[in-house]
Amino acid sequence: MTSEAREYEGLSALVTGGASGIGRATAELLAARGAAVTVLDLDIAGVTKPLLARRGDVTDDASVREAVSSAAAEMGGLDILVNNAGIGAQGTVEDNDDDQWHHVLDVNVLGMVRTTRAALPHLRRSAHAAVVNTCSIAATAGLPQRALYGASKGAVLSLTLAMAADHIREGIRVNCVNPGTADTPWIGRLLDAAPDPEAERAALEARQPTGRLVSADEVAAAIAYLASPAAGATTGTSLAVDGGMQGLRLRPAQS
Repeated sequence: MTSEAREYEGLSALVTGGASGIGRATAELLAARGAAVTVLDLDIAGVTKPLLARRGDVTDDASVREAVSSAAAEMGGLDILVNNAGIGAQGTVEDNDDDQWHHVLDVNVLGMVRTTRAALPHLRRSAHAAVVNTCSIAATAGLPQRALYGASKGAVLSLTLAMAADHIREGIRVNCVNPGTADTPWIGRLLDAAPDPEAERAALEARQPTGRLVSADEVAAAIAYLASPAAGATTGTSLAVDGGMQGLRLRPAQS
């Protein structure tokens, strides 16, 4: 067995939005590598052992504080927080009303604030404290029909940097991952609602230089790296997992 296989032995992690998609892949990977892992989500019916579970709503401060406190008590502490809970939105600035703006920002930005705030007292007691936020390519690239979503993820990127600066001297590392378009349940729902799902999938795949969507497991692997004690010198970093979408400018393929 390699050292990587059990690199989280003795560590405890909390993953928000961990019942499906990127969060579920992350929770299962951390558990497979030795961590005690609690999933915090609105619907935890499908969460099975070895994962632990707490129902929690990241828009409700009391709910978050109770879930974090009870999870840390059951696991004997908290070393890793993965702020992954989030929702999507489509449209230009004309298309989403104020209520939707407030709701998406409440989940995607303030949800991370509430969970981190509740976790900090526990993280301060850890020798390997790490926070990893799920950001997005939408924070660093102008994507059509993503004004609200992009604004929320831009805030997550800035929040990550500010948190990293605030807590570095407490021994708490803070980083984020910036996935490209990932093959998750939310994207699946967007495709199902499209007039031509096959054409829409092809368009989403084509805008990533690899020519395919990012998998949840690939994003989970990046999160696991940033959360690992092996990344002890890495903080205030955004790690793109986007199939080259942010940095590469390919010439058209030759026919």
